[in-house]
Amino acid sequence: METINTIELKDENTYPDETVLKKILGRSFNAYLELLKLYDSYEMTYEWRYYRDGKAWLCKVQKKKRTIVWMSAWKGYMQATVYFPERYLEDIYNLKISAETKTRINNTKNVGKSKPCIFEIRNKKALKDLEKVMSFKIRAK
Repeated sequence: METINTIELKDENTYPDETVLKKILGRSFNAYLELLKLYDSYEMTYEWRYYRDGKAWLCKVQKKKRTIVWMSAWKGYMQATVYFPERYLEDIYNLKISAETKTRINNTKNVGKSKPCIFEIRNKKALKDLEKVMSFKIRAK
């Protein structure tokens, strides 16, 4: 029987500090730290908040006041999602990202009129494509 991973950080009273995240992320915690450095290099801010509608803690990553990435913690990895209006899809597929990433984006269902670009941050390798997509989001108006 297949086990489906579920989002962690559902307890409103448990702030996702470093200790909590280390326990959830395990071996991928170092990749998460590299991800935070990447955000810093783009002069972005990140903030964990409990969202009652989703009943979980999410991290909103912003450049100035514009949201660029949403993060959520899952058992063994951090998930980073960048949302784009459908009109940017062709531009995303033209980025120098892996075919696997393009396929995953293509196969992900839209959320309203937005296409989520979802990245599972398990190791530093995943950061390459995320950075390209994130950088494009910062430039896109």
